[in-house]
Amino acid sequence: MGDILVDVWLYGNLAQYGGQANKGSFANPKVRLPESSSMRDLLEYLHMPSEERGITFINGDLSAMPNMQPDLDHVLKDNDRVAFFHLQSMWPFQYRHGIAMAKEMTAAMHSSEDQGIHHAYKKE
Repeated sequence: MGDILVDVWLYGNLAQYGGQANKGSFANPKVRLPESSSMRDLLEYLHMPSEERGITFINGDLSAMPNMQPDLDHVLKDNDRVAFFHLQSMWPFQYRHGIAMAKEMTAAMHSSEDQGIHHAYKKE
């Protein structure tokens, strides 16, 4: 079994999980993981608790939002680009409709009572 390389972008206070790639307001570490690694494995590698991330994209597809993180078992592939935005990042409501989503996120949105559309997020 080989390795994969993941292009990771960490924004805002999440840059602290970027190690030497931390530039203050962002970090862009290149992470090498074993094939068949998941988002959960990437978070573990970064020592980043999943609940600290806000909006997350995998190759430009929405994969997670606060309190809705169905991507933990998403298997990453070589050269995937993963972007993690901090919890204070705002994503304009009007852009949420029609956004490309990872398959796990699509399923979670369709199965949630509000279909993932609400104006505010709060920790429970």
